[in-house]
Amino acid sequence: MPFDLWIAFATASLALIVIPGPTVLLVLSYALGQGRRVAVASAVGVGLGDVVAMTASLLGLGALIMTSALAFTVLKWIGAAYLLYLGVTMLRSAGSAKMGALMRTENVSGRQVFSHAFVVTALNPKSIGFFIAFVPHFITPQAPLAPQFTVMITTFAALGFLNALCYALLAGSLRKTIGKPRVLRNLTRGGGVALIAMSALTASLKRS
Repeated sequence: MPFDLWIAFATASLALIVIPGPTVLLVLSYALGQGRRVAVASAVGVGLGDVVAMTASLLGLGALIMTSALAFTVLKWIGAAYLLYLGVTMLRSAGSAKMGALMRTENVSGRQVFSHAFVVTALNPKSIGFFIAFVPHFITPQAPLAPQFTVMITTFAALGFLNALCYALLAGSLRKTIGKPRVLRNLTRGGGVALIAMSALTASLKRS
């Protein structure tokens, strides 16, 4: 995978990962409720969940890439519409964004934290939609797919792990800031705008 293409993929992945969503809110929930002792468990769960979600998505995507340009175009527009839907939904919900029960988590074990983070991440539709809609534009169909998929999965999972770990470790010091309605609204709006921008980019790109 060319280095410049990898940089573009890593940048796009990071933009998606930092957007507040089910995974980020779950990590914050445990970190705010139980402190740093669950930070590593939640981050490992997120990383492995990303591996499962991305692997499953790309296995089906690989078959599609090797078929027709028409199928690719249809998938591209479906993906762009899906990302647009997520972005608009986030913008519309920004006004009512609340921390909710983030301050009230049960005293669960590290294994339970890991399991919950893994399941939520592996089934996160935002990530799965991103993989299917956006990843094709960073793939060279003429080259072997397995090495490219390996690099992408490793990159995304590593970024997901580091992002979750940072959120968990900083949650305590950010408790007051994150809890402010204005801050959470702005984070949600920023996430919505980023997803809409991804939708526009997805719709404009062509098959490699």
